[in-house]
Amino acid sequence: MDIKHVKEYISWLYFQYLLITCSYVLEPWEQSIFNTVLLTVVAMVVYTSYVFIPIHVSLALEFFSGIFGEQHESTVAVIN
Repeated sequence: MDIKHVKEYISWLYFQYLLITCSYVLEPWEQSIFNTVLLTVVAMVVYTSYVFIPIHVSLALEFFSGIFGEQHESTVAVIN
């Protein structure tokens, strides 16, 4: 892609963001506070997802494997 097209696309995305959030009607200091709060919330959601989703997925897999009859390696008897 051409640099001009990338710049126009990013500009278009920014204008869409302004329209969707209605932040174009805010004063500049209000926009900066709004953007800071929004960025903080998004960062917290991403961090929480990164930390806790793998734990919950592994616990869910362990729970459902116990329901459907699979045994853990520590409980399987070794028969010679």
